[in-house]
Amino acid sequence: MERKIITTGDGSKTIQITDWDEQYHSKHGAVQEAYHVFIKHGLALFTGKDISILEIGFGTGLNALITYIESEKNGGRLRYTGVEAYPVSEVEMAQLNYIGELDAEAYENDFKRMHNSDWGCDIHISNDFMLRKEQKFFADITDENAFDLVYFDAFGARVQPELWTEDIFAIMYRAMRKDGVLVTYAAKGSVRRAMQAVGFEVERLPGPPGKREMLRARK
Repeated sequence: MERKIITTGDGSKTIQITDWDEQYHSKHGAVQEAYHVFIKHGLALFTGKDISILEIGFGTGLNALITYIESEKNGGRLRYTGVEAYPVSEVEMAQLNYIGELDAEAYENDFKRMHNSDWGCDIHISNDFMLRKEQKFFADITDENAFDLVYFDAFGARVQPELWTEDIFAIMYRAMRKDGVLVTYAAKGSVRRAMQAVGFEVERLPGPPGKREMLRARK
């Protein structure tokens, strides 16, 4: 499928799958969406704590970079696992402007290491941030009681409905620890009902720019 780099509403870039008319991040603002959904309504609940994070859809690494930057400010040791079936290419990464958009030049080498590191290995980005990238399908995740926080950032249900089913959310539920939290930009009723069907307690929250609502689920 054809892929191209586009500029989103806040000036940051993302990758668009043109055949699907679907983006890796919100076309209204990639950076804004990441901060609103995954930091404000996810990571901020665990400020200063040692936690394990699972990202469903590692993609461009934007969520991992922002999480790393915020954890450096707020303390706590983080173990970050990003799952991605189809890694972003070096050519695509070279066209994205996240370091400049975030005014994060001090993190440029760390961000390169995130992308250049081997898959399936534990990589210490810093003393308090360990990254592990796993190249596989979400349905193949077998972890149990391993994660405190899940960033569910898969492509939307409009183009990949199979990623928003009870079967997938049951895998997420098993992978999470008691009192764990899952956050996602999605707000469809079918998604909320699939989460509830496997045992999650689900709440609607105000969405990022361009979306009225988002969902947060607790185990």
